[in-house]
Amino acid sequence: MSKIIHVDMDCFYAAVEIKFRPDLKGKPVAVGGSPDGRGVLTTANYEARKFGLRSAMPSGRAMKLCPDLILIRPDFGKYKLESQRVREILGRYSAVVEPLSLDEAYIDVTDSLHESGSATRIAERIRREIKAETGLTASAGVAPNKFLAKIASDLNKPDGLAVIRPDQIDAFMKNLPIEKIWGVGKVTAEKMNRLGIRTCGDLQAFSIPQLVEMFGSWGPQLFEFARGIDHRPVSNDRERKSLSVEQTYSEDLVTRGEAMRAMVSLYEDFRERMEKYRARGIEAEDCVARSAVVKVKFVNFRSKGRERKWDRVELPPLSVFEELLGEALDGETLGVRLLGLGVKLGSEKKADPSSRTDHGPQMALLPEE
Repeated sequence: MSKIIHVDMDCFYAAVEIKFRPDLKGKPVAVGGSPDGRGVLTTANYEARKFGLRSAMPSGRAMKLCPDLILIRPDFGKYKLESQRVREILGRYSAVVEPLSLDEAYIDVTDSLHESGSATRIAERIRREIKAETGLTASAGVAPNKFLAKIASDLNKPDGLAVIRPDQIDAFMKNLPIEKIWGVGKVTAEKMNRLGIRTCGDLQAFSIPQLVEMFGSWGPQLFEFARGIDHRPVSNDRERKSLSVEQTYSEDLVTRGEAMRAMVSLYEDFRERMEKYRARGIEAEDCVARSAVVKVKFVNFRSKGRERKWDRVELPPLSVFEELLGEALDGETLGVRLLGLGVKLGSEKKADPSSRTDHGPQMALLPEE
């Protein structure tokens, strides 16, 4: 049985700022972009969260909800240094550490000899050392797999520890809200609620074929997550190769105009997600948009995609995705049940000069399923 720890730093960016400016302690603090533009919050401390502030909220709205908010522009160089200090601590207990961002990581301590192999005591020791050596607090979750460890780390925040043991999984999952499942956002949760699904116990009543019928290719993973099953290993190699968003619609998009309007909303979600991704401290040259991709799934579950070469740091504009969607819809008469869009990523440093062109982006086709 695996022993996985998920370590999540508490309000990391804001906590780092307060560390270097002790006068901010006890005040509502957030880190984010300008409230005068399209800036969003990357994090807010607990004093700010009392006003309803949260990550990815537009900075302008945050200032309206909390007029006394101290809004600080991100300093990723500073956050990276603090993150490296935390990573060094994690590396003392296992060679298998999977960073998710600057402020969280998985650690596989299955074979660790520290603390007589007790994952709980290792997690406690890690938290103590982080606090003693950095002055920052971390929450941790201990469980047999990544899915449960991440859920556990959120149970006793801030500065807390939670453990889900193998013999506790069945009972724990029965009453777990479906919103805790990775990938279940507001729209999906609303769809599940309409079907009478509010907890993982409710979700367990459905078979894999039923879940596939309702949620497409995500069905088998939902079946396992609802039971606390996750076979993903902790991996040291986590170079992101793409970033995308997709939406399954409760009512099919039956006209081309409906699909185009849905694409506008989806693009805004994607742009926000990319902004949050880069806000984690990823350098722009390390996440060049190599190509723009659009995916369409029709009511008969047939998928179709289109891809266009881009090779720029700047995100492709909405017009590029609209053109790709139009090409995917050409000749089609069936309604659309799912739309997706995104980019394939690469590094400027790894770019092949021969792939650059002054003649505009080129078109490539994704294979149809």
